[in-house]
Amino acid sequence: MKSPPDDAHVTTPESRFTEMYTEHYAEVLRFVRRRAHPLNVDDVVSDTFTAAWLRRVDLPTPVLPWLYRTARNVMLNTDRGGNRQRAVAVRLAGESARASTSGIDDLEQRLDLESLFRSLPERDQELLALDVWDQLSARDAAAVLGCTRAAYSMRLTRARRRLAALLGADATRADTHAGGEHPHGESAPETHEPLHLHETLKGTKANAY
Repeated sequence: MKSPPDDAHVTTPESRFTEMYTEHYAEVLRFVRRRAHPLNVDDVVSDTFTAAWLRRVDLPTPVLPWLYRTARNVMLNTDRGGNRQRAVAVRLAGESARASTSGIDDLEQRLDLESLFRSLPERDQELLALDVWDQLSARDAAAVLGCTRAAYSMRLTRARRRLAALLGADATRADTHAGGEHPHGESAPETHEPLHLHETLKGTKANAY
C-alpha cells in the first residue's frame, strides 16, 4: 500500500505565486521606480502582482519579463490628458551624478549625459534602459515590449545611434565654445577618447531610490 503524499512537498498555484512574489518583488519594484511617478509606484506594483495572482495557474516561464511587461502596461494605461502613451520614460537619478567622486570633469560629463538622455524620445529611453539598467537579454526585452527579438535589436541599435549623435554634437559644441576651431574654420583635431556608450550610460544610474 502506497503512503499518502507528503503535503509539505505538494506545490499549488498559490504556493508557487508566493515563491514568485518573494523572489521578484524587489526587481519589479525597482523596474517601476525607474519609470513611474513616486506617488504611483505602490499602485503600479500592486496592480502588477494582482494580475499575476489572477493568472497564478498558468504564469509563463520565465516570469520576470511577463511581470515587467504587465507593469509597463499598467503605466501605459495611466490616463495622461486622454492621450495613450506608447512608451515609458525613465527617471534618471541626478543625485547619483552629484555623488560622483571621480572629479569635476566626470561630474560634468554625467550631468551632460543626463540632459541628453532626457532629450531622447521616450521610446529610445525605454530601449536603452532595458538594455543598460535592467540588463535584460534581447529575448527578454523584446518580451517586455511585445515585439520580436529582431525588431527590438534594430530599435535598440537606432536608439544607440541617436544618443551617440547627440553626444557627438554636444562634444562639437563644447570644442567650439572652448575655441577648438582653427582660424580657417577647420575643426580642431580630436583630443579626447571616444565615449563607450554602454559604459557611459551605466555610469548614470536610473532612479531606483
